[in-house]
Amino acid sequence: MTRDDGDGRGVTPSLTVADLLAAVPGLANSTELLTRTLATAPGASLGFADVLAAMDWARQAVDDGAAAAVLVQGTDTLEETSYLLDLHWDREQPLVLTGAMRSPGQPGADGPANILAASAVATAPSSRGLGVLVTINDEVHAARRVRKSDATAPDAFTSAPFGPLARIHEGAVVYANRPRRWAALPRPTGTHVPRVALLEASLGDDGALLEAVCDAGYDGVVLSAFGAGHVSATMADAVSAAVEHVPVLLTSRTGSGSVLSSTYGFTGSEQDLLARGVVSAGWLDAHKARILLWSLIATGSPLRRIREVVAARGGHPGGPGSDLDSTMDRWRKRDSQ
Repeated sequence: MTRDDGDGRGVTPSLTVADLLAAVPGLANSTELLTRTLATAPGASLGFADVLAAMDWARQAVDDGAAAAVLVQGTDTLEETSYLLDLHWDREQPLVLTGAMRSPGQPGADGPANILAASAVATAPSSRGLGVLVTINDEVHAARRVRKSDATAPDAFTSAPFGPLARIHEGAVVYANRPRRWAALPRPTGTHVPRVALLEASLGDDGALLEAVCDAGYDGVVLSAFGAGHVSATMADAVSAAVEHVPVLLTSRTGSGSVLSSTYGFTGSEQDLLARGVVSAGWLDAHKARILLWSLIATGSPLRRIREVVAARGGHPGGPGSDLDSTMDRWRKRDSQ
């Protein structure tokens, strides 16, 4: 992103890959690079098709002999695009994403350092087999954990509550933990682009938005609920109606920690919602849960498969009292019609 001083506007996307690499002169001298400008768009304007197209390019690059691939993008959607890529990345070679919190014209611009660090992570033998990684501010994050938790700070990206996987120390990549690698999901290939709504619980929420989403024909819903997975009693009634038509995933709006399964028992509690047929996303935050649900729906997964995959990747079972069988019966009847 750069600014045209003559037009009075803020910074906008304008730099090509050649421009970015020109700011990191040592990189070309130490690594053989194959580069391409895939798009020039702000992160907020990226869509699922853009991300999957970038993955196809990266796949082809490593299949043609590249040791790894690095994607540079705007940071607004980095926590979502990286997880979408991670769900479908089926190569041992690392795919590393990075970006910048300060534009090239600002003092202390971090883009060149982040590109150099991402390249170091991509080419490190210890990065193989870890799926998609996010490297920024000299930290390495797992795609399924990373969140943008500050609007402007250089250390905007965090991985609460477990922390980053590694740090860049004197140019070397030092890993502290290595998360489990899941088998890649099939790449969505159909023409249907699912619509998955993300709704956040708020004070006085009566469930009207959830009802409107279902009436509008959305394919799935993620609830970003209070605390450990709670909504109002009125909202709980809307949830009961919603699960009759679409999968509903339950997450916490706190951004850290897991949805509970059997601690609270009031109407609208996690135990009550599980009994109504929602799917607990466990440790996944709402944005990651939405990406996962989108991918599963896009590849034609039935409700039982959605429950199994979300429970496994969220690290959370359905929970005691979860009315799986009756919900499955309702969905089988709907699918047979």
